[in-house]
Amino acid sequence: MKRTAFIFVALLGTLCLNAQETSKANRWPSFLNKTDFADATKFIPAPPDTSSIAYLNDFNRYQWGKSMRNTARGKQAIYDASVDIDSVLNGFSEAFGMPISKQTTPELHYLMERVENDGSLSVRSAKKKYMRKRPYVQFGEGTAVPHEEEELRHTGSFPSGHTARGWAMALVLAEINPERQDEILVRGYEYGESRVIAGFHYQSDVDAARLAASAAVARLHADEAFRKQLDKAKKEFARLKRSSSCKPLRCTDTLAGRLW
Repeated sequence: MKRTAFIFVALLGTLCLNAQETSKANRWPSFLNKTDFADATKFIPAPPDTSSIAYLNDFNRYQWGKSMRNTARGKQAIYDASVDIDSVLNGFSEAFGMPISKQTTPELHYLMERVENDGSLSVRSAKKKYMRKRPYVQFGEGTAVPHEEEELRHTGSFPSGHTARGWAMALVLAEINPERQDEILVRGYEYGESRVIAGFHYQSDVDAARLAASAAVARLHADEAFRKQLDKAKKEFARLKRSSSCKPLRCTDTLAGRLW
């Protein structure tokens, strides 16, 4: 009887764990598994020591970021804090040259939702190892997005997950639309700098994240499911580009007072 009860409890625990993993996969869909990623701790140097010259640059950039908060660029940093896929893709739409959404570009939306999460996953091993304090925690100051401070207070700063998302997405979008690669890469770069402005990351967190995201995108190209979806997105984009129904984007962002 005891043996049967033990087996039942063990089976129930396994089912609950599987259900949690399935729920997480549905919420944060990705192409790659955790074991597919290169170990960022192996090819990215550790974050700068607080007594180093490199940290002095981090500190100076943190001060620069604070000086930008009450500007239009600061408002953009607040917008960029959202990791909602539709918000992020809206942020890329002007640079891409057409609206990107589940309604207008379903294949591209499906692709980018997963690339965003793969970018984020690329920095997890380094975050877990170093658990670097975020600058606003280190200095006991506020950020440009106060409602996110408590949630992120005890999470690692190095490398930046937001930056990795934005840079991975920019690399893939630039491949799909090479005619707009300059604009797309600038926008992807801005996602990282926004984290410095907002006060959630040091510059070295952002720089390291771009390297991790680039490695993740290289790995994605070895994944068959990614390649198939990339091909679908490229064909969808080519079709929309030829179509007169897709007008050049002119959507004004009310937060930053700029075009997206």
